[in-house]
Amino acid sequence: MKDALAKEGPRSRLYVTSTDYAPSRGEVLRAPHAPLTQESSDLMVQRLLSDEIVIEDVLFLTALQIARNVARQRGRRQTVYMVGFDFKAEAGNAQAIGRHYETDSADQRRLRIEMQENFLLNALYMLKDTEVDVVHVGGRPFSRIDSAQLADQFLPKRHAHDRAWGVSVIAELTTNHFGDRGRIDRMVRAAKAAGADFVKFQKRDVESFYTAEQLAAPYKSPFGTTFRDYRHQLELDADDFAYVDTLCKQLGIKWFASALDEASYRFLLDAGSHAIKLPSTISEHTHYLETVAKTCDRPIVLSTGMTDKAFEDWVVETFANSPELNLLQCNSGYPTPAEDCNVGVVRHYARIARENPRIVPGYSSHDQGWFGSALAVAAGARMVEKHVKLGNTEWAHFDAVALDLTKPDFKDYVQKIREAEIVIGTEEKAVNPSEHHKYRR
Repeated sequence: MKDALAKEGPRSRLYVTSTDYAPSRGEVLRAPHAPLTQESSDLMVQRLLSDEIVIEDVLFLTALQIARNVARQRGRRQTVYMVGFDFKAEAGNAQAIGRHYETDSADQRRLRIEMQENFLLNALYMLKDTEVDVVHVGGRPFSRIDSAQLADQFLPKRHAHDRAWGVSVIAELTTNHFGDRGRIDRMVRAAKAAGADFVKFQKRDVESFYTAEQLAAPYKSPFGTTFRDYRHQLELDADDFAYVDTLCKQLGIKWFASALDEASYRFLLDAGSHAIKLPSTISEHTHYLETVAKTCDRPIVLSTGMTDKAFEDWVVETFANSPELNLLQCNSGYPTPAEDCNVGVVRHYARIARENPRIVPGYSSHDQGWFGSALAVAAGARMVEKHVKLGNTEWAHFDAVALDLTKPDFKDYVQKIREAEIVIGTEEKAVNPSEHHKYRR
């Protein structure tokens, strides 16, 4: 460990050590090391309530000891947020660190990390009503808040199209969950793990949205013999959306849904949908769109497939009082040919967004892969949407461009979007730290 620190150089203002380590800068607090044994585990938790600072093998306990001392010196209670303590070795290193310094094997690290969860539970109990209020951040049963709530609490409120805050990536589940909560769980977790900001669903009133002839048409699926049987199975009810809402809050990811008719729109408002999506499919249902514009108090996400400039003008005027209008360039072909993607429209939306800050430019990708979406980000998209699925099923109504969540395809897609953001940077021209003059006067 000392060799690693010597190689990397000192970066901290305070080092707590039981060794003779002497950094070139920063303060040093020397404390004894108390090895963890089966007999000493109870003593380790008890030391948490003493005035002694000891370097424990469970290092976060030492951090909590220091926090108690700081609280006593300041004369007021301190709140300690424990971020990144999920006790899952397979999660890997923190992205900001990218590596570990231990020489133990992977199995040894896993055992050491997993057993620490019990010590945290004991510490949370022991520290009740003491000088420190310990808040675990995450999705565990003992977590007080999740990462999104932590960000809302400490980060300044962001505007939707402020480039410094990144592009929102939507994993569009459509109805590829088949109304199965087990599949919903797997898809939402996979989308979150891949880095998506939102998961999106669909809601429609089957009996009124389709014609009688369409519903009676033969359709082979595990749910029956007609298209009606199939479509009814795919629809989520109030209990299903309550399940989605709870799951997303636990995981720290937001959800919203497409409302294809007024009954579904009213339903989704009650269900807690973060936004209301109005898909290209209903662009001609202007009476319904006007109803949403007059009554919706949350962000609107609107895809513009199968529409022209006249529709754009109508939408901007009709939704003039919406708190946020996400305009997503879209072509409704599946898959969209490259020559019909027209990513340049995103640049146009970005221009009108400068004059109308309620508008957020975006791109709904029906083209293959990630390239069109990355270009859309370069053109100014603040939101990109990509269809996802969970494996291939012969009888399912899949589109050809959905990325399979059982493979790394969607994770790669999100990574490409993030890389595009980094490369694009900002519009402010400045000298960067990486630059230097080879020839100086």
